[in-house]
Amino acid sequence: MQLTGIHHLTAITADAAGNNRFYTGTLGLRRVKKTVNQDDTSAYHLFFADGAGSPGTDITFFDWPVAREYRGTHSISRTGLRVAENSLDYWAGRLRDAGVGTGRIVTLDGRASLDAEDPEGQRLRLVAAPEGNSVAWEKSPVPAEHQLRGLGPITISVPELGPTEALLTHVMNMRQVRDYPSPDGEGQVHVFQMGEGGAAAELHVAVQPGLPVARQGAGAVHHVAFRVPDKPALTEWANRVADFRVPNSGEVERYYFRSLYFREPGGNLFEIATDEPGFDVDEPRETMGEGLSLPPFLEPKRAQIEAGLKPLD
Repeated sequence: MQLTGIHHLTAITADAAGNNRFYTGTLGLRRVKKTVNQDDTSAYHLFFADGAGSPGTDITFFDWPVAREYRGTHSISRTGLRVAENSLDYWAGRLRDAGVGTGRIVTLDGRASLDAEDPEGQRLRLVAAPEGNSVAWEKSPVPAEHQLRGLGPITISVPELGPTEALLTHVMNMRQVRDYPSPDGEGQVHVFQMGEGGAAAELHVAVQPGLPVARQGAGAVHHVAFRVPDKPALTEWANRVADFRVPNSGEVERYYFRSLYFREPGGNLFEIATDEPGFDVDEPRETMGEGLSLPPFLEPKRAQIEAGLKPLD
């Protein structure tokens, strides 16, 4: 049994309209789904991805009226976004022109990288690692050759390695392959691979016992999801997680994919999600993300839900 890579990452915004502008305008991603948090229908759940909404390319946001994140350990601390090998200079200029704070282009874990933060402090890392089969979005303000290629690697922060390593290797069948010093000078980062490996299939675990405990808020990551192809594969993973007596959600129907949730010992929320059926299950691929999509069980409440949502565009 193997996970095949990063499926999606879900973060928190307190400014849905500004978030929508940044990820579609500045970063040039396509909004592939405008829906609501299925457990809190007062909040948008926005999905930004490549032109086709391919698994492994989407960063998503819950819109909650919360204060900014308090940074620390016990957190998902950095979101990698892959770009072409020759694209980092383009992105450094584009982000600078948009008033986005960035670091310098540096080599990190053998890859050229550029750190940046969105307007709410969401920590991003553009990584020169173009593997994968992303689909360019023809309406993006970013030229096709420089568009973001997908997620990965994802970095989490924990105070000790042992318990998290045991879950990753014994339960989730990841492989620990190398380590490197944390670029912020706090601790060592251990690299775990899934499936065929590569940046799109790596989880980086920063061991940082000297940091305070993080508190989630705007600019924080809520959870990270890992890929499996279909429902039978997810059921196998649900059985495996249960066999190891890891507390979990059981299988959850999210309509656009099916999910399983559990926490690793460092407190970070993990999800395993299916590639199928995808974001075009309820609307044409050509127009997906333009209108409000609701799963069938929420459709009878559409008028009530729409009345409680703020305009995005």
